[in-house]
Amino acid sequence: QVQLRELGGGSVQAGGSLKLSCVASGYIANKCMGWHRQAPGKERELVSHISIDGTANYSDSAKGRFIISRDNGQRTLYLHMNDLQPEDTAVYYCAAAGPWAGCAATSDFNYWGQGTQVTVSS
Repeated sequence: QVQLRELGGGSVQAGGSLKLSCVASGYIANKCMGWHRQAPGKERELVSHISIDGTANYSDSAKGRFIISRDNGQRTLYLHMNDLQPEDTAVYYCAAAGPWAGCAATSDFNYWGQGTQVTVSS
């Protein structure tokens, strides 16, 4: 079992930046990790994921603006978000897949944090 805790949400004006962190209670070096978001009335969306070897992938909405990274020694996943827009407003969730498993889709993730709110005002 891995428990995940997100940090760093908040409110920002359009064009601003935020950095999200996700601290894990256990070993993450053998786990694909990702960030999802869910806006009111919408389905949960996989924003970005990073594989065990460090390969990063982004949704079209995140590409060019968000950067995902991981520090296995600190058991921490990060999401740097730049040029935030009102449509980025959502609850952001950190998630991890099972050991040595891939995580290209939301259904691949087994462990979830409680989420952190990001609000972008125009």
